[in-house]
Amino acid sequence: MKRFPSRLALGLTAALLVHAAGAATPVATVNGAPIPSSRMDVMINEQHAQGAPDGAELREAAREQLVRLEVLAQEAARKGIDKKPEIQAQMDLARQGVLIRAYMQDFVKTNPATDADLRKEYESIKGQMGSKEYKPRHILVETEEEAKAIIGKLRAGEKFEALATASKDPGSKDKGGELGWSNPGMFVKPFSEAMVKLEKGQYSATPVKSDFGYHVIQLDDVRDLKAPAFEEVKPQLEQRLQQKKIEKHVADLRAKAKVE
Repeated sequence: MKRFPSRLALGLTAALLVHAAGAATPVATVNGAPIPSSRMDVMINEQHAQGAPDGAELREAAREQLVRLEVLAQEAARKGIDKKPEIQAQMDLARQGVLIRAYMQDFVKTNPATDADLRKEYESIKGQMGSKEYKPRHILVETEEEAKAIIGKLRAGEKFEALATASKDPGSKDKGGELGWSNPGMFVKPFSEAMVKLEKGQYSATPVKSDFGYHVIQLDDVRDLKAPAFEEVKPQLEQRLQQKKIEKHVADLRAKAKVE
């Protein structure tokens, strides 16, 4: 017999805490306790969502897993584990999580992002990206004096890559300060404003201050930026807009809630 995937058992434990009232013919009875067919429906639907085909083998495996879960739940109850306050709190949170997930799925379904919304978001992002893409390096230090000292060394002929080992940016210091190809919108405003004024191969003549510290920036290269086609990024745009809608909806509900 095919063993039912254990990951599904873990994923559905919370869902099985919600007992269906007035269920149809049970899929099994364990020590006198019926297992509602609604639990089987949940398991089968989850498997269908993962691409598993329906069939007698899958249903038998689901039935066996439901029996095992019921046996374990009964044994836990027999030992009084379900009466422990911390366990009851976890069960309450699990039930709440299942309810919220269903609510969010319904919200997304009833508040879809229209094609017009997606195209507006696409144009907005394109506008933020600009028409150029830049390949900068930087050295980040804590004080303006340190940054000025680095600029002095550059003027004296020292290599930017070698000086970058003193940078406070752990992500770029071992790569000669290189940050890769990026559009200006990916950087904090003071950095991007200074970067776009540089010519290819030029470094900043004065320190650039940001919330992170002081930067010395060198522009290695610049090229025209070609944005991906709308259809290519449409799924990501839809996900982005859905997330925005959810965040706004949650914020609105929170603002209206009476919290004492």
